[in-house]
Amino acid sequence: MDPFLEPGVLVRHPDQPDWGLGQVQSVIGHRVTVTFEDAGKQTIDATRVTLVFVGDDPRAS
Repeated sequence: MDPFLEPGVLVRHPDQPDWGLGQVQSVIGHRVTVTFEDAGKQTIDATRVTLVFVGDDPRAS
């Protein structure tokens, strides 16, 4: 599992771009709970999906 996955980190789901930007809420084992802009709270199995790290909030200027 990627070491960057921790609460507060911004991510995108590689197979669901329409979900928008997500913020990690919790990481318990391989289960990652993320709140996405357009899909709400989702639980991701990190053994099946590699979330894409977003270094900075792309909306901030």
